[in-house]
Amino acid sequence: MLKLYGFAVSNYFNMVKLALLEKGVPFEVVDMHGGQGDEFLAISPRGKVPVLQTEQGFINETSVILDYLEDRQSGQALLPAEPHARAYVRSLMREIELYIELPARACYLEVFFGGRVDEAIKAKAKGDLLAGAATLKRHGKFSPYVAGERFSLADIYFLYSFDLACTVAKKLFEIDLLADFPAAKALFALLNQNPHVQQVAADKDAEMAGFLAKVRGGK
Repeated sequence: MLKLYGFAVSNYFNMVKLALLEKGVPFEVVDMHGGQGDEFLAISPRGKVPVLQTEQGFINETSVILDYLEDRQSGQALLPAEPHARAYVRSLMREIELYIELPARACYLEVFFGGRVDEAIKAKAKGDLLAGAATLKRHGKFSPYVAGERFSLADIYFLYSFDLACTVAKKLFEIDLLADFPAAKALFALLNQNPHVQQVAADKDAEMAGFLAKVRGGK
């Protein structure tokens, strides 16, 4: 059986977890927050989660793990079979990560953990987030899913990246990224009706208080 290393508050861990649940692939969760110890670095060279343990060995990096799950050709397909359509989904995934997830992540310290982020970093993040949201609005189909009529990996990236970006934009910049993006707002509502999405959210909520206490206590 596959083993997924990570923790329920990590959005990248939750991307892989939701993909496994949607595909109906049996797996076991190994609670792990990452680290720089030799034992963990042996399975995750940068010491980060998620990591997927297979019969052949360990796989790290979220996008690579998701590709591996598709390559196994078991369960529900989360990428189209046709090459151009497949590339379109992957381009949306990449755009969400580069232009929405990463700018928002630069501000997580201040938004979620009580720290302070340099004003120049925040100013850049604000501009990048607005540009990223505009990119997604132009390129996504939202009919009703990001890439079209079928749920795909693009929706998983959207769900676990754009939600955090919305929180960052609201708390730091008093900007509602969904105000003029009704299609994205509708997709959030649709995805949150999914029982697997609800399961992942419940697991995250159960772990959140303890995670925040641990992080803030270690400052």
